[in-house]
Amino acid sequence: MIPSLPRPRWLRAATALYAGAFFAFLFLPLIVVVVFAFNDAPYPAPPWHGFTLDWFVGNGKTGRVGLFGDSELLGSLWTSCLVAAWVTLLSVLIGTSNAFLIERSRFVGKQALSMLMLAPLVIPGVILGISILAFASRVAQFADDVFGLDWDVLRPGLPLVVCGQFSYVATIATLTISARLRRFDRTLEEAALNLGAGKAGVFRTIMLPYLRPALLGSAAISFLMSFADFNTTLMLVGADAPLTVMMYGRMREGATPVLNAVSLFLMLASALLALTFMRGGGRAGGKTA
Repeated sequence: MIPSLPRPRWLRAATALYAGAFFAFLFLPLIVVVVFAFNDAPYPAPPWHGFTLDWFVGNGKTGRVGLFGDSELLGSLWTSCLVAAWVTLLSVLIGTSNAFLIERSRFVGKQALSMLMLAPLVIPGVILGISILAFASRVAQFADDVFGLDWDVLRPGLPLVVCGQFSYVATIATLTISARLRRFDRTLEEAALNLGAGKAGVFRTIMLPYLRPALLGSAAISFLMSFADFNTTLMLVGADAPLTVMMYGRMREGATPVLNAVSLFLMLASALLALTFMRGGGRAGGKTA
């Protein structure tokens, strides 16, 4: 339909109704979580009993332990940040290397390799986690039986969680950086080389600034996906539980508005992180252009 042509009243009403229903489906659950993070009741659901900050800062008189006084929750939050930082670092580094390999190299089996790289994206997270756990456990058992080596790094724990998340997050980082690299004008690189610049200098002064928006974008996506991962993490976690696994355990024991407070905190932190990376990527893209 041509936008400039007048539309029937029923079509305008149907469009508005659809848009309203769609955004309500997206945001109403989040609004409910946010509102009842401040509810003065021991459960995270209606009815409303009044406003309180107890679920954030705690209250000694009522015995309520808020988010910022819950050492177990804060420890799991730090664990999630630590895992996400490692996954982000590895994913961006390997994703950049993969992007150059796919876009700049020619070798037999390149197309097959590109297709296989997408496999972790279509494998369910639970299956991926179980597969990695089974393989790592077999390798650790073999090293113990044959060589007498105790490789705890291959047992359930944070190193395996990082490996499990990295196995599919790196693919997303690769696709993001490859899409940017594919649009690069190689005549700029050739001109710099003809003028006497070295390959390292060309990469540092031309290629890296051009790829910066994709690098920042892939870093943001990698961090957020790692932080929010549950299925793969649940299969590989050890004693130190990340936040998603910790919240799952708390929900099974009985939900309290503290989990709403955690959710609100994560919403704000994720939005701030995304906006920071978007502004950084936008400035870099403008300079490059």
